[in-house]
Amino acid sequence: MRVAMIGTGYVGLVSGACFADFGHTVCCIDKDAGKIDRLNRGEIPIFEPGLDDLVARNAKAGRISFATSADDAVRAADAVFIAVGTPSRRGDGHADLSYVYAAAEEIAGLMDGFTVVVTKSTVPVGTGDEIERIIREKRPDADFAVVSNPEFLREGAAIEDFKRPDRVVVGTDSDRAREVMRELYRPLNLNETPILFTARRTSELIKYAANAFLAMKITFINEVADLCEAVGADVQQVAKGIGLDNRIGSKFLHAGPGYGGSCFPKDTLALVRTASQAGTPIELVEATVRVNDRRKKAMAGKVSKALGGEDLKGKTIGVLGVTFKPNTDDMRDAPSLDIIPALQAMGATIQAFDPQGHEARQMLRDVEFKADAYEAVEGADAVVIITEWDQFRALDLDRMKILMRKPVVVDLRNIYRPDDMRNRGFQYSSVGR
Repeated sequence: MRVAMIGTGYVGLVSGACFADFGHTVCCIDKDAGKIDRLNRGEIPIFEPGLDDLVARNAKAGRISFATSADDAVRAADAVFIAVGTPSRRGDGHADLSYVYAAAEEIAGLMDGFTVVVTKSTVPVGTGDEIERIIREKRPDADFAVVSNPEFLREGAAIEDFKRPDRVVVGTDSDRAREVMRELYRPLNLNETPILFTARRTSELIKYAANAFLAMKITFINEVADLCEAVGADVQQVAKGIGLDNRIGSKFLHAGPGYGGSCFPKDTLALVRTASQAGTPIELVEATVRVNDRRKKAMAGKVSKALGGEDLKGKTIGVLGVTFKPNTDDMRDAPSLDIIPALQAMGATIQAFDPQGHEARQMLRDVEFKADAYEAVEGADAVVIITEWDQFRALDLDRMKILMRKPVVVDLRNIYRPDDMRNRGFQYSSVGR
């Protein structure tokens, strides 16, 4: 099948490359000429393990191409995917749908023959109705169907998630659109992947509900971690104990500094706004947003406490990891964006290292970025582990202790064992243990 993918951000590029690897012919479109030039030279603008090889292999086979103009690709397409950004709108926190609606306008003027217009971007309930209205108003004669097909990709494991998903959700009432979507995802039949067909509005809500539930799960275990610290329990054992209950499950029960990234913060806010407008407030999600924001800001206090007080003037803090999670370069709503400025406000000097923290250099002011973890800890009064990159799990602790001014480690991801760290002579602080 022929696919046009509007938007070459994280979702669009990964989805386009995976559809091409399924054997479809895909054209990824973006108005950013610089980005398209880079892609045509084989340069991938985001970090996602395996994506560079996937794109290169399918470009060589002629199954994926990149363009700034949507004209030819949309006219030839069986399915046109909208995969543009939907950031939180300033002021009210609702999803900014301006890019989605602009894409719908452009698609409307280019469609030729029956076309399935697929919303891959995360959008509030009812967005598909508005896309349909926009297209119908501009092209009353058009033969098309608007479909919701939310993505459930985890950054750092996106290719695996696309090719071996838990489920595929498709929202449409059109039989013809349903057959097109079945054909697009036919390669997943081998894995017996469930494809859930629903009404369009139901599909739109599934994405928000899923992310909100996972965000609540993270926030729940973080609050349990605080209780564990207060009463002398171990949050990791608590998480294991409740996670073995198959009604609960073990995933997303890892205590830490709070969730961040491109999905959970904006999607929980958007769901709160949607529910409020519908007159059915979701107070659990409202509390989740509030508690998570407060938690990220409170982590600097944990570092200060480890050093014996509020004033960090004259102290050097080594930071390991600034991206919101490992195996990505994404800085959107990363906990480090709250923690590091709070430490600086207390008077600390920050030196940091992250394997993919290129974007962070523009976002975190007055931070000295180092070439590796050992340079980041050299001369530090304390080291803070914010992101659990694999290379931080097996540091040469003896070398690290010699390099540091004081052997103080604040591990916000619980990647080391407290007894081991104390036996090696570190003053060690973690989360919920």
